[in-house]
Amino acid sequence: KVLDASTLSFGTRVRWFGICFVAGILCSFLGTALLWLPKGIKLFAVFYTLGNIAALASTCFLMGPLKQLKAMFDPKRLVATIVMLLCLILTLCAVFWWNKKGLAMLFCILQFLAMTWYSLSYIPFAR
Repeated sequence: KVLDASTLSFGTRVRWFGICFVAGILCSFLGTALLWLPKGIKLFAVFYTLGNIAALASTCFLMGPLKQLKAMFDPKRLVATIVMLLCLILTLCAVFWWNKKGLAMLFCILQFLAMTWYSLSYIPFAR
């Protein structure tokens, strides 16, 4: 029952959705602002990825984690989900393990496109 969204009041779920969503936007903007620092690509990649993860987490408060996971891995959005999660991971790999700034930037762009594709998969006929 802990993983069920119904254990929280509607007001609490909406409040935490808003907090996570705003935190995600702030992380993305902060990452973009930090991009111009000498080692800014690492900070950008981390904050941009954290922003996207926070945005994903925000919907857990509205739907509940189990319902969201079921929706994410529904056959009609399975490919979008896999590409999105892969881009999140590859961004961090490029910046921390492979130390490839250009590749990290490419994966951030792909991350944006994958998140857009994933988000559109929830809108009927938008795919």
